[in-house]
Amino acid sequence: LYGVALGAAFFGESMFSRATDASKVALVYLVARLKFGHYQLLDIQFVTDHLSRFGATGIPRTEYRWRLEEAVQRKADFLRLPQGTLSRRVLEIAGG
Repeated sequence: LYGVALGAAFFGESMFSRATDASKVALVYLVARLKFGHYQLLDIQFVTDHLSRFGATGIPRTEYRWRLEEAVQRKADFLRLPQGTLSRRVLEIAGG
């Protein structure tokens, strides 16, 4: 899983895995990292069945542009989530 960050917006670019369900684990960790780092927007490009299971939804273009404009003007910290954070805590952050 990789992407690009601008301000408090993160743009997911690609996700793949060799191990079953590894992409799901990576997504949960990414969401926790973004929430903990005060990101406001996660752009996934397309809502897939896989991503909709995690709560992803589409929004109208005008709303997206408004959210994007707000997010890129704010600061966020991708590295704020400490290394070694326990999985239980990652799930709490991602789900909350």
